[in-house]
Amino acid sequence: MTPTLVRHHPSAASARTGTRARDWAEIQERMLVPLYEAVYERLEVGAATRLLGLGCGAGLALLVAASRGAHVTGVDADPQFAAHARERLDGGAPGGAPGSVVCGGPADAADGAPYNLVTAFAPIGCAAGDADGLSPALAEAVPLVGRGAPVVLTGWGPPERCATSAVLRLAARLTDAPRSSGPGGWRPALRDDLEDVASRSGLKPDGSGRVACPFGYGDMDSAVRGLMSTGLFDAAARATDPAQVEKELVEALHPHLRPDGTVWMSNVFRYLIARKP
Repeated sequence: MTPTLVRHHPSAASARTGTRARDWAEIQERMLVPLYEAVYERLEVGAATRLLGLGCGAGLALLVAASRGAHVTGVDADPQFAAHARERLDGGAPGGAPGSVVCGGPADAADGAPYNLVTAFAPIGCAAGDADGLSPALAEAVPLVGRGAPVVLTGWGPPERCATSAVLRLAARLTDAPRSSGPGGWRPALRDDLEDVASRSGLKPDGSGRVACPFGYGDMDSAVRGLMSTGLFDAAARATDPAQVEKELVEALHPHLRPDGTVWMSNVFRYLIARKP
């Protein structure tokens, strides 16, 4: 699928609230659609699929799966993100199956029947502590799937293949947070990040892949708002202030600004398919 170049035209409500959830839903989330589609195609997601989406965000990955006929359930701890996801699923997808979204953790989505696919599409590998943060969710989710069911983990690719990595380093600089510090500071993706998480969760790797997911924005304002919605700059905003972070983001994004005013960064993301033994 050709990546989407997003030109953001905020609605009046969006301009008033300026919420991260809305910016994520309207600007940033669709950048990962090629990743969703590659995983679903490889696993032949369809009518026989009962999918549990961890950290489902605003629900776009769920909607893509539902459009393939899958029965989908998403969980997200943030009530604003969960509300956006629920609204999307309530709107329906062409040919899609019904779905639901739970604000909470995986255990809250247990409905008595096992899931046969779990996805964690929030990529790890660019913020200190993000891999550790995924483990508790997997500990709750793994008991909800049958033996041999795939669990998909995703992460950022090597920094040299991700133009956005140079921009994300800004978060570490503003917080003075090296890799060894607490959650939030940027750190480079490591080769075995996904395998390490799978191993700690008692899962066995069974294949992986890489997918190109360029980040394309219609203008600088959209780029800044989209990147701020990822949460990767939260620690920097707390250490300085949001206005300062946004100002420095503009400077960091300048090398990726095209003559027509669009912003474009090539990236590669990795996914790992692991199975419950």
